[in-house]
Amino acid sequence: MFSGIVEKIGVVAGVHDTPGERAVSIRTPAGWGFAQGESVSVEGVCSTVQRRGARTFRVVYMHETLRRTTLRSLSRGSPVNLERSLRLNGLVGGHLVQGHVDTTAAILGVRKDGDARIYRFGIPARYMRYIVEKGSIAVDGVSLTVVSATARAFTVSLLAYTLGHTTLGRKAPGDRVNIEVDLMAKYVERLLAR
Repeated sequence: MFSGIVEKIGVVAGVHDTPGERAVSIRTPAGWGFAQGESVSVEGVCSTVQRRGARTFRVVYMHETLRRTTLRSLSRGSPVNLERSLRLNGLVGGHLVQGHVDTTAAILGVRKDGDARIYRFGIPARYMRYIVEKGSIAVDGVSLTVVSATARAFTVSLLAYTLGHTTLGRKAPGDRVNIEVDLMAKYVERLLAR
């Protein structure tokens, strides 16, 4: 479980594909130490540290994760949002994020709004029922507040701080991002359906 507050931007040190999985090595941020088996959010995807070295840590992804996320496009030098798992006695600065990506979305446009930027995302229609104005959403693992929502798109406003401290500030129209809708909305839907 995570809070959607990105702690560091990491850099992919290497990618190794085999027929059954993709192993990704990421440079360990200064001051971070991982235990083998620890969970870390990589671009919003809950990832298990399978191996750690002096300067890198390694995570492995199965086909389902690669199909549902943007991690299939990672290459050496790719920047990635990183967040260590949430401690239950710590502060939750964003909202509860599982790191279980629902789908990807395309950035449809970016416009200035004072010092902030309004990003518009196109998303498969079936996920829009979970997205509401002023609700929470995780985009590449970043906890954000929805500004507006239509039948096929939603917008968020990004402050200069968020643009500078996450990978979102490096993305442009046409790029794809990982989306995790608010978990509570999915549970409410399931309960009402019964």
